[in-house]
Formats: sequence, C-alpha cells, structure tokens
Amino acid sequence: MTTLLYTHPVFLEHDTGFGHPECPARLTAILNALKTAPFAALEWRDAPAAATEQLTRIHPSKYVERVLSRIPKQGYYAMDGDTIVSPRSGEAALRAAGAVCAAVDAVLAGEADNAFCAVRPPGHHAEPDQAMGFCVFGNVAIGAAQARAVHGLERIAAIDFDVHHGNGTQTAFERDPGYLYISTHQNHLYPGTGRRDERGVGNIINVPLSAGSGSDELRLAWQQEIEPALRAFQPQLILISAGFDAHYLDPLAELNFSEDDYEWLTQGILAVAADCCAGRVVSVLEGGYNLPALAASTAVHVKALMEAPRAV
Repeated sequence: MTTLLYTHPVFLEHDTGFGHPECPARLTAILNALKTAPFAALEWRDAPAAATEQLTRIHPSKYVERVLSRIPKQGYYAMDGDTIVSPRSGEAALRAAGAVCAAVDAVLAGEADNAFCAVRPPGHHAEPDQAMGFCVFGNVAIGAAQARAVHGLERIAAIDFDVHHGNGTQTAFERDPGYLYISTHQNHLYPGTGRRDERGVGNIINVPLSAGSGSDELRLAWQQEIEPALRAFQPQLILISAGFDAHYLDPLAELNFSEDDYEWLTQGILAVAADCCAGRVVSVLEGGYNLPALAASTAVHVKALMEAPRAV
C-alpha cells in the first residue's frame, strides 16, 4: 500500500493568537508523530495552493476575494468570533484546500492507494459564503467537487467523525444526490446543526451522540446506520473529515472515544472502500485539541491507512 501525506510549512505559520485552541502546536504534534519509524513508508508531498477555479466550485468568487482581501499584513483579523487569521493565513487556507485537491488527483490517478492531508486551517464548518468555527474554505467539499469536475465521478461520500457537526460540508452537499454526507457528532454542541431530520435530498445522514457516548455507541452507529448507508450508496471515492476531538481527553467536548475507536472506525471505512471504490480514500484533518491525544489518534488513523486492505 502507498499512503501519501500532504502538508506544508506554511500551515505552522497560520497564527490564530495566544490561547486559541486551533494552534500551530496541533500540527507540530501530529507531524512529530508521523516522522517516527513506523511511518517511514509514508510519501510526503508539499500541499499546493488551490486555484481559484477549485475554490469557486464551492464558494462564490466574491467570498474568495473577500477572504483574501481581509488577510492582514500584520496582527490579526477575526473572520468571525472564532476564526482568526494573520499574515500567512491566506496562503495556508489556499494550500489546505489545494492539498485535498492534489490528494484526490493523485489517488484517482492511481499514484497511491490513499492519502492523509495534515492541514490547517480546518474546513468542515466553512459555509459557502461564511468563514466560521476556525474554518476558512471547505476543504473536503472542495476536494469532492474536484473529483467530480476533473475526474467525472458521480458518487462521492464524505464521512465526518469530528465531534462537531460539519455544517459547511452538509450545506455544500445537501441539494446534490451525487454526494453523500455522514456525520457522527455530539448532540447539542457547536454549531447547533446536525439533527437527524436534516436529510438533504436523502443524502445527509446525521448521527448525533449524547454527551458521554463512547465505543459502544460508535460501533452501534456504524453497524446500524453508517456502513449500510455507505454500501447502499456505492461511492467511487470516500473522503474523511478526520477530527479527533471526540477523544475522551479533548477539552472542547464530552464524547469518550479512544485511539482504539479511531483505529476501528478507520479500518471499517477502509473495508468498505476496498469493496466499493478500489480502496480510494482521502482523509483530511479537522479538529482535535488535546495535543497528546491528537497525535496518538492521528497516528493510529494514518497507520490504518498505510495497512489498508487491498481492493477486490
């Protein structure tokens, strides 16, 4: 198996200010873990900047222009109450989206079996016309649109196991039956979306979990809802919004996942991918704010990608 890792030094220069949970140290912790011996076979690639054409498949051109025009030459600018940008944030946001497009291109071209995009800022809260929740551009949605526009795919699934609901990805997908969005998240948590009755055109599956839920609830959700929906959809590519803030040590939420849960869930997704779409998976970093838990959880996730079963 070949697994690609897309990242870039500029992601560490996306400065969100003192005390902000979405900080450069998150990525440092992840990359330090992935530089150790068990990950020697990873193929590291620089994340390219997304082209305007790639961004505007999801975001109106006026929004893209507004975002880039508001990147400060010094200091900080608040896109919203949570989403802080600084002088290198524009390039970081462009390369975060570009990483996913490049990973999609590489996996669909057969250059690798799967890929992990270690990027900042994250993306799943970004609405088409609004930055929010630490997110500037909808990285996963932009990657899905790349798969369709450039490679002609008709069925693309995104699985989001971040503890917060990916409202932005849902908005991008909800009127298009060629996209499937599945989210597990803590109920009654930011951003307040993700109810079960939010169904799109039958292509949105939200599985809100009560505070305190852990392994048993995750496995039940996978067996009863997520895996059957994925297999029924028969995706040609699976994208993952890989947030690790449902970990029991995370300070921003109250779910009780462990590294074992992330490994188990990743293996389940990869098994479906092997059966449905020649194993083609692109995973993209979202949240996770306890640094040791984030590094350990990402490590088992990427190790599972590297050990993915061969497609049938």
